[in-house]
Amino acid sequence: MPEPTKKDETPNGQPEESVAPDSNGAPTLPEISLEVSPPPEDGNTVKKLSIDLPNDSAPVATTGRKDSVWSLGEGQAPEDVDKPIDNPPLSTLLIERPQSGTVTVGGDITFVAKVEAKDLLRKPTVKWFKGKWMDLASKTGKHLQLKETFERQTKIHTFEMHIIKAKDNYAGNYRCEVTYKDKFDSCSFDLEVKEVESSQAIDIRSAFKRSSEGQEDAGELDFSGLLKHRNQREHKQQDDTPEVDVWEILKNARPDQYEKIAFMYGITDLRGLLKRMKKMPKEEKKSAAFAKKLDPAYQVDKGGKIRLVVELADPTVDLKWYKNGQEIRPTPKYIFEHKGTQRIMVINNCSSNDDAAYSVVAGEEKCTTELFVKELPIKIVKGIEPVKTTVNERIELECEVSEEGAQVKWMKNGVEVPTGVRSRYRVKCEGTKHYLVIDDASKEDTGTYSVMASGGTSEAHVQVDLKPLKVFQDLQDMTVMLGQPIKLHCEIFPGNVPGRWYRNGQLIQPSDRLNIIHRAKIHRLEIETSSLHDAGDYTFVPEGYSQSLSAKIHIIDPPRVHLESLNFPDNTVTVVAGNKLRLEIPISGEPAPRVVWMKGERVILDSGHRVHAETYGDQTSLTIEVTEREDTGNYKIVLQNEAGEATASVKIKVVDIPDPPEAPLVPVVGGDWCSMTWEPPKYDGGSPILGYFIERKKKQSSRWMRLNFDLIKETSFEPKKMIEGVPYEVRIFAVNAIGVSKPSEPSKAFTPLAVTSEPTMLVVDDVTDTTVTVKWRPPETIGAAGLDGYLVEYCIEGTNDWVLSNKEVTEKTKYTITGLTPGCKILVRVKAINKAGASAPRTLQHSVLVKEVVEPPKIRVPRHLKQTYTRKVGETVNLVVPFQGKPRPKVTWIKEGNPVEPSHVSIRNTDCDSIIFIRKADRNHSGKYEMTVQVENHVDTAIIDIQIVDLPGPPQCVTIEDVWGENVALVWTPPKDSGNAPITGYTIQKADKKTMEWFTCIEHYHRTCITITELVVGNEYFFRVFSENMCGLSELATQTKKSALIVKEGLQMKIPEYSDHDFKEPPKFTQPLINTFAVAGYNATLNCSVRANPRPKVIWMKNKMTIFEDPRYRMFSNQGVCTLEIRKPSPYDGGMYTCKAINDLGEAQVECKLEVKGGFTFFELMQRGVPLHLIDKYMNESKIVEQDK
Repeated sequence: MPEPTKKDETPNGQPEESVAPDSNGAPTLPEISLEVSPPPEDGNTVKKLSIDLPNDSAPVATTGRKDSVWSLGEGQAPEDVDKPIDNPPLSTLLIERPQSGTVTVGGDITFVAKVEAKDLLRKPTVKWFKGKWMDLASKTGKHLQLKETFERQTKIHTFEMHIIKAKDNYAGNYRCEVTYKDKFDSCSFDLEVKEVESSQAIDIRSAFKRSSEGQEDAGELDFSGLLKHRNQREHKQQDDTPEVDVWEILKNARPDQYEKIAFMYGITDLRGLLKRMKKMPKEEKKSAAFAKKLDPAYQVDKGGKIRLVVELADPTVDLKWYKNGQEIRPTPKYIFEHKGTQRIMVINNCSSNDDAAYSVVAGEEKCTTELFVKELPIKIVKGIEPVKTTVNERIELECEVSEEGAQVKWMKNGVEVPTGVRSRYRVKCEGTKHYLVIDDASKEDTGTYSVMASGGTSEAHVQVDLKPLKVFQDLQDMTVMLGQPIKLHCEIFPGNVPGRWYRNGQLIQPSDRLNIIHRAKIHRLEIETSSLHDAGDYTFVPEGYSQSLSAKIHIIDPPRVHLESLNFPDNTVTVVAGNKLRLEIPISGEPAPRVVWMKGERVILDSGHRVHAETYGDQTSLTIEVTEREDTGNYKIVLQNEAGEATASVKIKVVDIPDPPEAPLVPVVGGDWCSMTWEPPKYDGGSPILGYFIERKKKQSSRWMRLNFDLIKETSFEPKKMIEGVPYEVRIFAVNAIGVSKPSEPSKAFTPLAVTSEPTMLVVDDVTDTTVTVKWRPPETIGAAGLDGYLVEYCIEGTNDWVLSNKEVTEKTKYTITGLTPGCKILVRVKAINKAGASAPRTLQHSVLVKEVVEPPKIRVPRHLKQTYTRKVGETVNLVVPFQGKPRPKVTWIKEGNPVEPSHVSIRNTDCDSIIFIRKADRNHSGKYEMTVQVENHVDTAIIDIQIVDLPGPPQCVTIEDVWGENVALVWTPPKDSGNAPITGYTIQKADKKTMEWFTCIEHYHRTCITITELVVGNEYFFRVFSENMCGLSELATQTKKSALIVKEGLQMKIPEYSDHDFKEPPKFTQPLINTFAVAGYNATLNCSVRANPRPKVIWMKNKMTIFEDPRYRMFSNQGVCTLEIRKPSPYDGGMYTCKAINDLGEAQVECKLEVKGGFTFFELMQRGVPLHLIDKYMNESKIVEQDK
C-alpha cells in the first residue's frame, strides 16, 4: 500500500480548510480541496494525480489526517485507497483514547478520552480538533458539546465530545491533544457518517460539482461557499446545464481520463467518485488482443526499477510501447522481455522524466496506464551558519543538499528572497552546494535567513552592524568651581559622524552662554560661566550608534560658617542648668556640606535624645533639651564638601548649684565632742563657693539638726554637746550664688566614748623555731564603746622598735606571731581596740626565746572509733583521727601488715589530724588499720577496726523434718556467706502448691529449726527461708525441694520405707564406633552410645592424641549418645578415632577407622593453611595406603 504524503497548505501559504456555520447555527465541519492538473495539450507533458480526502466520504479505516495526499503507485487500483493505515502508538498521558466510530446521518455519537491525575498537580489542558487546525472549542452549540468530569476516588479526568444529529460533512479525521506543563500527548481518530439508504436517483454533478463562485481565483475551490449555497447552486445548475449521464461517461472512460472528466463537469470529490464506482457492479469487456491489461496506475521511487507486464491473447500480434504518445525503442534504460504470452517492459533508473502516461498497442487495441515517480525528499546535509559582519562587506551563505540539481528556496524572516536581475541578492549553485550572496551588505540585511528543501530546512541569523566606533579621546569627569568655565572635549572615528549632547537625559541646545563645536573628529561643548544648574551627567551620542560617551560635571563651592549672626560676646553662650538650649547657625556651600558637631573628640549625632544636631538646607542647629553641667565646654562645627572644609567654635557655659562635698571625716572623738574635716566639692557649679552648712543626727534617728546658721568659710568644724555612748552622723551642704547643693554623704557613725582598759593575763602558749603563740584574757573594763578586737606587737629585746604583727584586728584571745628569726629573744604586747581607739598595752614581763621544744606524739582516738566501726557496702567512710606532737609528726597507715594502697583508700594528713576516706566502701575494705605517729624517736600507735557489711546469702539447705496433723517441722543450716556480719535472724515463708503465692509465716526468727502450725488440711505446701543480718534480708531464699501434704487424721497412709537402689555403674558402651568412609569437603560424623552412673566424662582422641579446642571438630553428648562432627574433612583427617568415657567407678573406650576419599596435593594443602608437620604426616600416610593397595 502506498504511504500518504501530507499536504498542509495551498500554494499561497494559507491552510486549505475553511469553516462556516450552517443555517441552524451548528458548526460546519471543513471539507478538503481537490487539486487537479488540467488536461495537457501536449502529449509530452508529465501528468500527476493527487487525491484529497473529503469530509463527507472519509472512511473509518483512514486514520491519517483529512488533508493527506495519496499517490497511486504500482498495481494501485482506485479501490485500494480505502485500505487502513496503522494506528499511532499509545499515548503516555492518555490512559484511554478516543476510538474511531461510525454514525448514520442524524444520529448521535460520543468520543471519550481519560487522563490519570495521580502524578499531576493540576488539571491538564485538553483540546479537540477536526482536521489539522480547526479548534472545536469555539464551535460548541446545538450539534457539538464538550464535557469534562473528575472522579476523586480513582483520580481520573474524563473528557467527552458529543456529536448530536450528525451530518454528512461531520465525517473526517479528528484529534484530541492533552497538554500538562512540558508534557504533550495526542490521539487521532476518524468519524464515518453513513447515509440513510434511499432509493432516489443520485445526481453525480450535484454531488461532486465544482462551485460556480470561484471564477475570480480559478484553480482554488471554495467549499464553504459550496456548503452555504448548495441549494441555490443546484437550482441554477439545473436550469443552465443540460442533463448529462456522467456515470456512463465514467464507466466507458479509461482511468487516466477520470481527472479530465471530473474537471470538465465540476466534480470536486474525486475520492467519493472512485468509492462509488467501486461499489457499482462492473461490466468487464473481454479484449480480443489482451488476456491481461496494464493496471490503471503504477508508482515507483526515483532511481528505482519497474516492470510493466501485459499478457496477450494472441502471441503473434505485433506490440508497441508508447510514452506520452512517443514510441519507445529498446535502450539500456528500456528493456523488453518476452515470456510466453507475457510482454514485459522494464524501466531502469527511474527519474522525474519517466513520470508520464504509458500505453501499449496490440493490433487495433490499446491499453494505457500512468507511472508516478515518487521523488525522495531533498535533505540538507550541511546547514547555513550564522554570520556577523559590518556594512559594505560581502556576505555569502552556503548550504549543501543531498542531490545535485535540487531546487531550494531562500527565505529572509519567513519571506522569500527576490533573486531577480535588479535584486541585491544573488543565488548560485555548484553541484550539491547552494549559495546566497550579498555583495554590498547594509544594516537592513540583518535578519534570519533560511533555506528550504523538500526534505528539511536550515536557518541562521545574519547580523550586519555598523563599523565599530573608535574613541580616540573620551569625555572626562570634571569638578569646576562655581563661576568658572566648563569645556567638554572628545575625539571619535569616523570623523564625519554627527552627534547630540545630553545633560541628565535632556537634549542640549546651543545658547549665548553655551556653545557646541564639531570639527572633523573633534566634538566640544563649552560653557562660559558655570552655575549650579550646569552640574549633572553629560552624554555625547554619535548618530547611528548605540555607543555613547559620558562624563559627570560637579559644580562645587567651599563651605562657610556665619557666626556673626549670633551676636554673642566671644561666641560664648551661657545657660542655667535644666533649661532648653537651641543654637541655630547659618551655613553655605555647594554641594551641600556635611556638617559635624563635636564636643572634644565626641561627635554629636542627629539621632540623640537629649543632645542632637540637625541640618536644614542653609543652617545647622544644636539642641539640648535639658541642659546639664556636663554640657559646658567648647563645641566645634566642621563643614566638609568637595570644595574644602570650614570649622568654627562656640563655647557653651552651663551654671548650676555646686556638687555635694564628699563625706566628712571624724578623726578625733571625745566624750561629748568630735573634730570633723572635709574637702570642697569637685564642681562649684560655675560660680565660687560662698560657704557651708553642717547638720548632725543620731544614727538611729532620721531627723537632722543644723549646727550653724551662718556660713562657715573653712573646711573644718568641732560639734559639741553630744551624748556619750550614742552614735552620731554628720553631713555638709555647699552654697554658691545659684543655690545650696545637695547634702553630702553622712560620715561614718561615731560614738563619743572612752577606750577600754588593758588586756589581762598575757602568757606564752607555744614556741617554735619561727613562731611564738601568745594568749590573754579580755580587759576588765570595756565600757560602752564595746570591744572590736586586739592588736599584737613585738620587738627584739634591747630595742624599742615595736612591730605590728596583725594588720587587721583579731577578735580571738590567741595569736601566733610568724616569720621570727630562730634563736632571738622578743618582747610581746597586746592592745585592746574599740571605736574610741587603742587601750594601754599589756606587755610580757620576760622576753621569749624563739626555739622549738620537742613534744612526744599522742594519738587521741575518738570514742566511736575505739570500738569496731561498721558501715554498709557502698557507703562513704570518712574518719578523722586527731593527734598532737612537735615538731610535725610523721603519720603512716598499715592494714594487716601491708601499707594502705592509695588507689583503694584515700588518706590525708595535717599537723594535728589524719583523715581516712573511702568514697564507696566494699567488703575488701574491712580489716584493722594501724596508725603510727612518730616525732623523732617518739612513736605512738592506734588501731582502727573497720567492718564493711553486706546482705547475707541464703541458708544452705532447707528440709522438711516431719509432717503431722496441721504442723510441719523445718530444719536448715546457716548460710555460707554471712555478709561480714552476724546473722540476726531468719524469715520463713510458705506457698500453696496450687497458686505458689508466698506468705510470710514468721520474721526475725533466731533458731535454725521451726514448727509451722495451723496449716490447711488437704493443701500441699512448699517453704523457703531468708537469712537476715544488720543490712537486711538476703536477696535469695532457699526453698524446700519436697512439698508437705497436710492430710486428714485417720486417713493418712503410712508409706513403707524402701531402700534406694544403687544405680551406680562404671561406663559401658552399648553401641560402639563403626569404621567410616568420608568424602573430602563434606561433613562427617562418628556416633556411639555409653551408659554410666554418675555421668561420665567423654574424651575424643585421634591417633591416641586428645582432640582439644580444635575448631574443625564439634563434640556432642546427649542422653548417653556421643557424637563427633568433623567439618569438611580432608585426607589428612583420616585415621583411628577413639571415644573414652571416664567416671569414678572406671572407664571404657571404643575406636574406629575413618578414611577420607578425594585427596589433595601439597600445594592445595598449603593454600588451605594446613601446618607443615600435618602435611608431611598426611603425605606419608598416603604413600603407605597406595603401597597397601
